[in-house]
Amino acid sequence: MDELRSRRVAETMREELSELIRFELDDPRVSGVEVAEVVVSPDLRRAEVLVVISGTEQEQESALDGLQSARHYLRRNLMLRMDLFRMPELHFRPAAELPAGPALERLRRRLRRGRPRC
Repeated sequence: MDELRSRRVAETMREELSELIRFELDDPRVSGVEVAEVVVSPDLRRAEVLVVISGTEQEQESALDGLQSARHYLRRNLMLRMDLFRMPELHFRPAAELPAGPALERLRRRLRRGRPRC
């Protein structure tokens, strides 16, 4: 898939996930979660969702657990909202956890090439 389409899909996913998390999830653990960025692999099999979580460390872990438990619900609703041949698996990570600068750009290149580091 070309890079422009990959970016458009990632941006649309970010907008839709933000709306789903903010307005449709009833889990109180994810109340302070904001979607910062979505990085999609070229084959659309994997999407790294970078989230900003407010609160203490325990609240942040709880919010990540809530997102992990709701990922199938979120993916199903994304399938209904977006017209894609294949909907990627969602993997949530705190935005602060990923390294900044060149290391982050290297990870994005690896995802675009289809070789994400787990």
